[in-house]
Amino acid sequence: MGLLLVFLVAVLSVDAEGGKILWGTESKPHSRPYMAFINFYDSKLVVKRCGGFLVEKDIVMTAAHCNGSNINVTLGAHNIKKQKNTQLIPVREAKPHKDFNSVTLVNDIMLLKLEHKAQLSSTVKTIALPKSQDWVKPGQVCTVAGWGNLANCTLSKTLQEVNLEVQTGQMCHSMSKTYNNSIQLCVGNPNEKKATARGDSGGPFVCNGVAQGIVSYSLCTGTPPRVFTRISSFIPWIQKTMKLLQQP
Repeated sequence: MGLLLVFLVAVLSVDAEGGKILWGTESKPHSRPYMAFINFYDSKLVVKRCGGFLVEKDIVMTAAHCNGSNINVTLGAHNIKKQKNTQLIPVREAKPHKDFNSVTLVNDIMLLKLEHKAQLSSTVKTIALPKSQDWVKPGQVCTVAGWGNLANCTLSKTLQEVNLEVQTGQMCHSMSKTYNNSIQLCVGNPNEKKATARGDSGGPFVCNGVAQGIVSYSLCTGTPPRVFTRISSFIPWIQKTMKLLQQP
């Protein structure tokens, strides 16, 4: 396994996926056809990247802190430097949660309406969302994937993935008083030192084929666990927002 070295200097209580971390392995090409690679400009016109995932033919879900200008989504990618057989689709409208807090990163969820529908294929597919009553519990092991930082401080060209264990809410709350277990997930065993990195924000935490979480932020320690958005808590908002985005 291509394990990576942890190095993080944190000055804030939360960091939107900062640092270089112990990662996992390269994904089998196109084994996660729901994955979306997102490029955008931040408020300083710096090019940023995030992950996301296709939930409808023309809607991608990601983290609200991945919002910016000139957002573009690439579907069907494995090596993002190779554009052959991928679908590059501009974003028509971004809908972050109305109560998203850019300081604490609470309610860190956003839907992106694409300019046109994706062409579904063996390399581009949607992923299922949970029901409101679905509850991911401590001890459960699920998978997250992304194109975030590698140990040599460069961004990954190929999709990487890792299995992570859900922790108790108390563990994250002890490190971040803004952590809310009813709308967030505490993910990553601190003894295993496997986690997400900068550039992985917005990617899905997938349990048994269902997207249960969204990569949100790291804690002040720089080591696992990380905080993910708990998707099942936002199902009413997701359904309402999707209807609005589908209106002509």
